Amino acid sequence: MNKILTLIKREWLIIAGGVAGAAGGYLYWYFIGCNSGTCAITSSPLNSTLYGIVLGGLVFSLFKNKNNETGN
Repeated sequence: MNKILTLIKREWLIIAGGVAGAAGGYLYWYFIGCNSGTCAITSSPLNSTLYGIVLGGLVFSLFKNKNNETGN
């Protein structure tokens, strides 16, 4: 349990990005989406949400301080 909390504290920014991306991906599907069903990402709420999680985590990881990872 202690290792999980340490991981969450260390990677909180990426986790927050994933949560924000999930919400954004779902909202994009809900309001814009794909009417024909042929769009690979936006035809399904699951696909859109997973894509949002990945993109949110990647974007938020850009703001992570690299000095803290090495312990310096």
